Amino acid sequence: MLTGSMVALVTPFTSNGNVDYKLLAELVEFHIQYGTDAIVSVGTTGESPTLSHDEHVDVVRATVELADNRIRVIAGNGSNSTQEAVQLTERIAQYGVDGFLNVTPYYNKPSRKGIIEHYRHVSEASDLPQFLYNVPGRTVCDLAPELVAELAQFKNIIGIKEATGEVARVAELQRLCGQDFLLLSGDDPTSREFMLAGGHGVISVTANLMPQTMKRMVDAACRGDAEGAAEFDKKLAPLHDALFIEANPIPVKWAMARLGWIQPNYRLPLTPPELASEKVIEEALKAAGYLQ
Repeated sequence: MLTGSMVALVTPFTSNGNVDYKLLAELVEFHIQYGTDAIVSVGTTGESPTLSHDEHVDVVRATVELADNRIRVIAGNGSNSTQEAVQLTERIAQYGVDGFLNVTPYYNKPSRKGIIEHYRHVSEASDLPQFLYNVPGRTVCDLAPELVAELAQFKNIIGIKEATGEVARVAELQRLCGQDFLLLSGDDPTSREFMLAGGHGVISVTANLMPQTMKRMVDAACRGDAEGAAEFDKKLAPLHDALFIEANPIPVKWAMARLGWIQPNYRLPLTPPELASEKVIEEALKAAGYLQ
């Protein structure tokens, strides 16, 4: 089952802007060690918009090889071009990923029919399971529950990463799509409530920094332990807030660099955070116990 605590993994870069595969290996081992259930490779947090297609495929391939069947790997395969999404899916499928995360076509503002046909073509490009990814704050395209229910009829679309932060959608999606359709939160600040309402897990940015605590919170929430989940989430809350003070993944990469885990390197148009944001992130790291 593709459920539980999943990390939206960052893509580390060297000082000259190339993918840092040595640090990628260290990050994969880190998540295996601390019990993360799955790695989402080259999603938005992995800076997919600025990777070339060859780099995108190579990072996923490397992640699968490094995981070595010790942790599940879900690959981002979305694009605002259906043809590109199909090609990415076909190329990545041969490397042993466990599934795909397919963001809604961004910028184009497709019609309902266009969205359905987009997902039809991409789902037919591989028999592997695929998650829809609804993040209208970035795509300007909202997958309403009624549309999700229609897309859920495609045999290998098994669930959705729902990043609106609207916890009420859980009940509506369950009613329309059935209990077997997997519901993953894509919004760290509301993920606990999402899972307590019936969600099956989270694809988390915060898990880049606190995978063990995130895993414990997710496990508690998914088994309905509201008190236990709240206790763990209290430790995560400062990071939930600080890591979205600027566009993701700017804050999380800065935080990881501050701790010496990666280098503070981005690809334009992303740039390092403003000084005021750095101070907020640093205070969150102190609250999390990483800094004095």
